[in-house]
Amino acid sequence: MRIGIIGAGRIGSTLARHFAGIGHDVALANSRGPETLAELVAGIDGPIRAVTAEEAARFGQVVVVAVPYGRLRDLPVGELRDKVVIDTGNYYPERDGHEPALDDDSTTSSENVRAATDSNLVKAFNSIYWETLRDRGRPKGDPARLAIPLSGDDEEAVAVVAGLIRDIGFDPVNAGHLGGGGRQHQPGSAVYGVELSAGELDARLHSA
Repeated sequence: MRIGIIGAGRIGSTLARHFAGIGHDVALANSRGPETLAELVAGIDGPIRAVTAEEAARFGQVVVVAVPYGRLRDLPVGELRDKVVIDTGNYYPERDGHEPALDDDSTTSSENVRAATDSNLVKAFNSIYWETLRDRGRPKGDPARLAIPLSGDDEEAVAVVAGLIRDIGFDPVNAGHLGGGGRQHQPGSAVYGVELSAGELDARLHSA
């Protein structure tokens, strides 16, 4: 699969390493230009290249958005239209600036990203610490295997992202639609930053 990743911070670079490592063709971008990613890309095994954000968005059958929510306006939104987009971000008002509709929970950051990109957006990888994502992948059936929640409104897009989560050593747990489900694994929720098995995560989501 061709996977574009916009954002080469801790989550973006960790996903790039995982996806390239299992054979997906990865195009990685940051805000400073492909030349600044040469060392990072050289240290990742598998098919990966450094590109611009626009190129990553055009290239990917799936595109990971791993940039701060406050940088939403910098995304190449035209190239993301109708794509399967994975939003790994969260709204942190102290970093991103206050938005009244987010502060009063009228909407969510992922719903805003979807509206801006007109994409088939799935919220995932936003509630896991990057070190856990890097180090804790386990084979299917391993009792220590952890779960990752995801949410979205497009069933096919959710299924694609769930498959990627499985492939890198975690169990996907569907939290529901992008709005209501996404709220259940955003900052401040009962599952945010918590290491849980699939059964434990599912139970906690349904008790929320």
